[in-house]
Amino acid sequence: MSRIINILPEVKKHAAEFVELRHRIHAHPELGFEEIETSKLVVQKLQEWGYEVTPDVGGTGVVGRLKVGQGSRTIGIRADMDALPILEDTGLSYASKLHGKMHACGHDGHTAILLAAAYYFSQTKRFNGTLNLIFQPAEEGLGGAQRMMADGLFERFPCDAIFALHNAPGLPVGMFVAQSGAMAASSDSVTITLTGKGSHGAMPQFGRDPVVAAASIVMALQTIVSRNISTADAAVVTVGSIQAGTAHNVIPETAKILITVRTLDKAVQTLIEKRLREIVEFQARSFDVTAEIAYRPISRVLMNTEQESGWAREAIAALVGMDNIVPLPAERMGGEDFSWMLEKVPGCYVALGNGTEGNGGCMIHNPGYDFNDDALPIGASYWARLVEQYLVA
Repeated sequence: MSRIINILPEVKKHAAEFVELRHRIHAHPELGFEEIETSKLVVQKLQEWGYEVTPDVGGTGVVGRLKVGQGSRTIGIRADMDALPILEDTGLSYASKLHGKMHACGHDGHTAILLAAAYYFSQTKRFNGTLNLIFQPAEEGLGGAQRMMADGLFERFPCDAIFALHNAPGLPVGMFVAQSGAMAASSDSVTITLTGKGSHGAMPQFGRDPVVAAASIVMALQTIVSRNISTADAAVVTVGSIQAGTAHNVIPETAKILITVRTLDKAVQTLIEKRLREIVEFQARSFDVTAEIAYRPISRVLMNTEQESGWAREAIAALVGMDNIVPLPAERMGGEDFSWMLEKVPGCYVALGNGTEGNGGCMIHNPGYDFNDDALPIGASYWARLVEQYLVA
């Protein structure tokens, strides 16, 4: 499969500057809603380039607005800015300077890509309409998209369509995933707290053991996907942690079970929640313990709309050719809170190849991962082509 990449000359000319900027962001990672310095950097750059800039949207979010001509159409492009609480182990010269914090998901790259595109737009102005650049905080499970929306994101900065991208380790640089329909899974975080009665481990008859109840519940939860969900539907119910007790010979008062639920269909998501609640409630009752269920939606099923996916594919095809657009691998069940935005505004979320070798081929959320700088001008050129096609001059 050939990969002739038509990076725009104006983007290519300044690519090294934005790679250096990306390294700067990478070396100073900030966790969700703590992106103070990153936001300041974004604000500074956008103001230098003539954008109307609004900081502190939804906390540490930033929106840069650029209007050209009299066109009534508006487009939004979103990049996430937050890092993860991971100790970096890349050995890079620009590795994190903050112990235990790391850009292990490539949000430094996403931010740098959008800044590179922002500079391009400010210099060329080859569009007719309004461009809203959305720099979002706290994508990593903390509800940054919802916080920005609650702060009036789309009322203050209306968008006819909205777009975003994410890097994809394992996919060669120069290739994209872009399709209508489900593009990322829903993600629900579930915490089950079981309360029984503590007792001496040698005299269990005097207690009500939440640990045994937890063990039974964990096994029963495995039947949801295997027995309640169609074999044609993708779904995951994973128990990530069981927390109980501190001693060999003590039956504890409480036990906690931490679970993640992933689906690619809203109806399946609803069914899993129903069955999980039923299983936990009746299993707990059978062991004479009480159960408290905290069921928190982190993200929805991310649904790309058909027309906007067509715009994205057209821009990508102009950049790398249609044969370098591939379908989403069936086994990918990652979540993405851009899905909340797509429930309000039509749009498309695409995956951008991050490479197959070295740090770029390392899976995200891994101490050895790094965003691939070769993908930066490709991503910026994609944004440029998309905006110029959508906001036709």
